[in-house]
Amino acid sequence: MAKIPRSFRLLEELEKGEKGLGDGSCSYGLKDSDDIAMCEWNGTIIGPPHSAFENRIFSLSIYCGDNYPDVPPIVKFDSRITLPCVNQQGLVDLSRVASIAQWRRDFSLENVLVELRREMAAPANRKTPQPVEGSEFPPLDIVALGKQRRA
Repeated sequence: MAKIPRSFRLLEELEKGEKGLGDGSCSYGLKDSDDIAMCEWNGTIIGPPHSAFENRIFSLSIYCGDNYPDVPPIVKFDSRITLPCVNQQGLVDLSRVASIAQWRRDFSLENVLVELRREMAAPANRKTPQPVEGSEFPPLDIVALGKQRRA
């Protein structure tokens, strides 16, 4: 089977994100429409109902490096959240999200966001006390992290 080039794959994902396909609980798009390398993305997750996350919108920053989709993106919550897979800086440890822990090339940004939302709704996390709504993690340069990962 032919391997789809990174840029074609990201264009596909951008088109899907812009059309708002899926159930509408997660969305994503380029941070800057002039980013021809398609590295920096924004995402949002609407908290699942009947959970401590309900009625909240969580903002995320996503970095797709040169080796995406062979290598997972770097994902950071901008909105403060308490989840076992999120560290004190807001960085998501995808290896702690069971369904995507073993990253595969066919996973997408949508998969990442949907699975993070599923983690929020998991029985172990559903009632976890959350930070004050509207609070944010300190800014972090995920582009620099992505470049360090590559080096």
